[in-house]
Amino acid sequence: MKNHSKTDFETKCVHSGIEENEHGAVVPPIYQTSTFKFKTAQHGASLFAGEEKGYIYTRMLNPTVEAMENAVAELEGGYKALGCGSGMAAVHTVFATLTQTGDHVVCSSAVYGPTTTLLNTVMKKFGVETTFIDTSNLDEVKKAIKSNTKVVYVETPGNPTLCISDIAEISKIAHKNNALVVVDNTFMSPALQNPLALGADVVLHSLTKFLNGHADVIGGIVVVKDESAYQSFRKTLNQIGGVIDPFNSFLVHRGLKTLALRMEKHCESGQIIAEWLEKHPMIESISYPGLKSHPQYEIGLKQQKGPGGMITFELRGGIEAGRLLMNSVKLFQLAVSLGGVESLIQHPASMTHFSMGKEARLAGGITDGLVRISIGIENVKDIIADLEQALKKVEEANSKEVEVHV
Repeated sequence: MKNHSKTDFETKCVHSGIEENEHGAVVPPIYQTSTFKFKTAQHGASLFAGEEKGYIYTRMLNPTVEAMENAVAELEGGYKALGCGSGMAAVHTVFATLTQTGDHVVCSSAVYGPTTTLLNTVMKKFGVETTFIDTSNLDEVKKAIKSNTKVVYVETPGNPTLCISDIAEISKIAHKNNALVVVDNTFMSPALQNPLALGADVVLHSLTKFLNGHADVIGGIVVVKDESAYQSFRKTLNQIGGVIDPFNSFLVHRGLKTLALRMEKHCESGQIIAEWLEKHPMIESISYPGLKSHPQYEIGLKQQKGPGGMITFELRGGIEAGRLLMNSVKLFQLAVSLGGVESLIQHPASMTHFSMGKEARLAGGITDGLVRISIGIENVKDIIADLEQALKKVEEANSKEVEVHV
């Protein structure tokens, strides 16, 4: 793998993971094959024994997949990466590798809903206990760690509340107690946050989101610090079988080339829209890392290179107002997921975080009236105009409601 350590991040996005190939192709080709031919019987045996490097079977390794993995690893400042079939396949691979029966996990309460469900069902069934806490509160982190804690799992900013956890301080606390720190960096991407440089041991992403950026891929990735960790994770992933395919890897690698440019636009528009929303009379509360009103604003400045493209807010009028808003937008797509070039809007309590159950949602600050938007790269004036016309309908509906009760 070529070393682009001295180049700027924008340059890394374009060139990372690209090696010379026999035909001189500028773009790494798609090796759409399930298996690879051995030169001799001894060659095949040497590959299986690990005495030679090469490709055997695409579930185990594939040139197109490896090129994408190397690109993400370089962008995150890691040693190697492992492409997975989905973000949840990456999450499962992490816990299947790092924990066993009798172990304990400390996890952010504001986290992707299915992550909570996985820990409370599949991992619990295999004897792994989890304590969910507000990881933005360092005292809670210290109190939650037990003698058998093996992993402190942090999603920051948290999904969907956007609370920010101090990765460097949490890493110090965890390492002092012989626990590893895993950070879900999906909301920030390596363009805005590098957890490994802040002390984390493992980073994961849903490739579906900002890294690919075009809402046409399902994938996940795990980035590790050294060869030992890589081999451990690779064995688990190969056995679980939740690997990403060559074509989706090709699409992600292509998406990475514009990551720096897209994230710059997401941040620029996100800041303008958040400031506009914060002043709107129909907004009860708003959370965005770029607003000084954000409770962890200073921590965000310390560990993030930008505020990102995710905004959550609560409307006056609660859940009914939120439903009316989502049914009234025209430019925004009413859909789950995030991080694409198009702006999306959704309702966490009834959609992405429904599986958590109401008690767990409220513990994570996910109220029934919370609305989450992912800011795309459309013209910011058009995005605001769409929100403005939808909010006007909500305001009119609220006025009628007040008149009825007067």
